[in-house]
Amino acid sequence: MTEIAGEYRFGPECGRLVLKTTRAGLAAKAGHDLTLEVTRWSAHAAVPGEDQGGLASATLSAEADLGSLTTREGTGGAMPLTQKDRDEIDSTARRILAGRGNATATFSSSQVSVLPDGGEIEGTITINDIAQPLRLRLTEQEPGHYQGTGTIVQSAHGIKPYSAFLGTLKLQDEVKLEFEADLTRARPVQE
Repeated sequence: MTEIAGEYRFGPECGRLVLKTTRAGLAAKAGHDLTLEVTRWSAHAAVPGEDQGGLASATLSAEADLGSLTTREGTGGAMPLTQKDRDEIDSTARRILAGRGNATATFSSSQVSVLPDGGEIEGTITINDIAQPLRLRLTEQEPGHYQGTGTIVQSAHGIKPYSAFLGTLKLQDEVKLEFEADLTRARPVQE
């Protein structure tokens, strides 16, 4: 991985944060696998120089406004998503995620591991004031441009996965988190 020492602040202007859901239940064919984008989020990365540990000593923190979720795609299902469907999904997702009054998710890293094909960031994600460990798998697409994935278990954060039709259509408890960030476009933190 390319070494980019410095401190950076970034968000939607140079990255993307999405949640991907999958469906389950007897009526799963009627529903959609969803891609929901968080449109308001910010992150801070600090990457020390090689003489201070480099990427292995990096830290990452992020905050996401889950009230900004927007449906970007719905695959599968008996019929394509309409704009009305998208609006209803957005409203339902926001209501479910803000169930305890706090629609903000935060992440704070505790360890970064550099691997031959990328790296891993271990840390804590807090949703609904409930903190849980989260491991993010990171790859570098080109110098300074990173993509990552992780898995969030809704019930571990006090979120009951959405269900309809008496539970015959529901979302899987596990939600895939995907992000990308282009640090070459991020705002350096001035010292």
